[in-house]
Amino acid sequence: MGATCRGPAMAAVPSAPNVPPPSYEETTGINNSAPYPYATPGEAGAASKGGYAPPYPAQPYTVLPGPAAAVNTVYPLVFHDRPVQMCCPSCNQMVVTQLVHHAGALTWLSCGGLCLLGCWIGCCFIPFCIDALQDVDHHCPNCRALLGTYRRL
Repeated sequence: MGATCRGPAMAAVPSAPNVPPPSYEETTGINNSAPYPYATPGEAGAASKGGYAPPYPAQPYTVLPGPAAAVNTVYPLVFHDRPVQMCCPSCNQMVVTQLVHHAGALTWLSCGGLCLLGCWIGCCFIPFCIDALQDVDHHCPNCRALLGTYRRL
């Protein structure tokens, strides 16, 4: 049987003390020569000593503890005329799709084109026997759910 399609479990985020995160400039090292020299924690009243006050006062904030949310990312899957390995959303199993060909727009246009060319006696039905001219449905081999369709036109 196939493997289930569940992602790795999210680890619990450890609670951090109420310390603000480092600034963007501190983490990236960009803009170290900022026009405003910021006061260090031991230096009070930097503006009164000839320095500049920070352009924006620090905003107090509260860190609320909460459960970590698991995020499922769904990537768009493109179907073609070949089987695709994917996770079935119905049975949640990793499967290789089964293909079912059926007449689509290209099949009917090919039939009509052959009729216009004079192949109206029976040869115009040849496109219905050629898989390369038909649309393709992708089904799950376990639960038979329709997973997607590839249309030629």
